[in-house]
Amino acid sequence: MIPLLAYRDNTCDPRKCTMKKLERAGMVRLFSRLSEIPRTSLILDPTAEQALSPADRKKTRTITALDCSWEVLDTEKVRSWKFKRALPYLLAANPVNFGRPFRLTSAEAMAAALVILGEREQAEEILSKIGWGIRFLQLNEEPLSAYAQAENSLEVIAIQDEFF
Repeated sequence: MIPLLAYRDNTCDPRKCTMKKLERAGMVRLFSRLSEIPRTSLILDPTAEQALSPADRKKTRTITALDCSWEVLDTEKVRSWKFKRALPYLLAANPVNFGRPFRLTSAEAMAAALVILGEREQAEEILSKIGWGIRFLQLNEEPLSAYAQAENSLEVIAIQDEFF
């Protein structure tokens, strides 16, 4: 089991926020400042140059989602982070962006990371707290299974091209 963290800037509706739901369920620890997040945490960053792969599991102590508006995020602070990874091609299952690639909620992103890192049961557990959550795994079953079998980031990128 991998501890889950999130940087949250309170720009979204707290009633719809997947991270707030997971926090209430005791599954995620929220932070309001990036400086509070351990520097050893894996940051899920869609602008990262390297894709997440199973090879990252050995050095992943915690996973941090950036649950914020990308228009107001201080990207300089994120850019300086050493251990950040982008998720490969996946489709959103959330009601706002259903079927759109790369438009995942923070909970979907965390679940995808967990599956890729070999923690599928934990992914299922967090998604069970969100009404439409399990649909994310169903919608992305084939690519997630393939990504979880990859050796490294380059292989994940090659696999991703099959699903575009």
